[in-house]
Amino acid sequence: MRHRGLLFLVLFLIQEQGLLFQVSAGDGFIRTRGVHFMLNGSPFYAHGFNAYWLMFVASDTSQRNKVSSAFQEAVNHGLAVARTWAFSDGGYSPLQYSPGSYNEQMFQGLDFAISEAGKYGIKLIFSLVNNYENLGGRKQYVDWARSQGQYLSSDDDFFTNSVVKGYYKNHIKTVLTRKNSITGVAYKDDPTIMAWELMNEPRCTSDTSGKTIQAWITEMASYLKSIDGNHLLEAGLEGFYGESEPQKQQYNPNFQVGTDFIANNQIADIDFATVHSYPDQWLTGENDESQLHFLNNWLNNHTQDAQNILGKPLFFAEFGKSNKDPGFNTNQRDLLFNTVYSAIFSSARGGGAAAGGLFWQLLTEGMDSYRDGYEIVLSESPSTASLIAQESRKLIKIRKMYARLRNIEKRKRSRDNKRGN
Repeated sequence: MRHRGLLFLVLFLIQEQGLLFQVSAGDGFIRTRGVHFMLNGSPFYAHGFNAYWLMFVASDTSQRNKVSSAFQEAVNHGLAVARTWAFSDGGYSPLQYSPGSYNEQMFQGLDFAISEAGKYGIKLIFSLVNNYENLGGRKQYVDWARSQGQYLSSDDDFFTNSVVKGYYKNHIKTVLTRKNSITGVAYKDDPTIMAWELMNEPRCTSDTSGKTIQAWITEMASYLKSIDGNHLLEAGLEGFYGESEPQKQQYNPNFQVGTDFIANNQIADIDFATVHSYPDQWLTGENDESQLHFLNNWLNNHTQDAQNILGKPLFFAEFGKSNKDPGFNTNQRDLLFNTVYSAIFSSARGGGAAAGGLFWQLLTEGMDSYRDGYEIVLSESPSTASLIAQESRKLIKIRKMYARLRNIEKRKRSRDNKRGN
């Protein structure tokens, strides 16, 4: 009887939130409806991971087994979403040698990552450029424009200079219209891809009002959506509050970076919100207890704002704790992971906006050169791996419950239609 009671509770929730009686193409694309991600007509909740390295490792055919192993381990632990880079600008072995000039070998690495993710049922979020100098980023775009005679005073001109914006739009178009050399499907038509991300952690410290970033997101989101109407889009934000909600700035760490969690995510072409959280980086002088207190507030405030102000789904798209932190032990990291997962589950079980968390970062064995202190090698960290699996399966149960109820409802409608006829 307890399970039947839960069925009726969830049925009540989804009826209240208008999630029944909808027609779905069942095409495998993730879409949004209100504060929910929807997959084939049912709400989609899932945990996942960051693996920025997928394209780079897969570009070397002798190393592709590492991608397959990581996906297999992820699925074994209930993970269903991976966030990764669809950029590498200039420098050594890039994806984009120079504006409009691309490295086919690297692109084939991206092709493999998509093809392999599809086999394992993993949805991908692709970020299209970096805020930071790692792998080129906006600095490389600005340098390219300078080399063509543009006078640019800072890397923040990435967001306003028409030549630079043209380079970036060309990159968007090139990636989205790429035809996968393995599957034959254009990226913009591939349901394995869940979403595009405009930039990894956009920041514009020369304009802390947030208006420069607001205008850039508005323009680039509109351009991307003009090419691809299938996929979701997010901005790549860390979640800092700005001038649109000044009373919420008290919840920020003690700095401003020119973004505005509320205003930036209210842009019509942005489909869902993201939050990153690194208390060990943002509050370096604070002890673990203070960092966890900050994290709890950070999680709860953003979940409530996604639910009540934005009316859009929310992913906690990066979080972690470095094993290089002073006095680090695995229990501290597990406590941080559990804090994030508990906040997400608390929202999800009530049909709320928080839909999943993507920890930074998943590696598999034999990838020591990619270690950065935040890596999770599941075979090396049994307590963390167990926690990830346990929490992921809790979201899977919610997802299956919704799918089951949807099937019950479809059968009921079918019977009603037959009786009517």
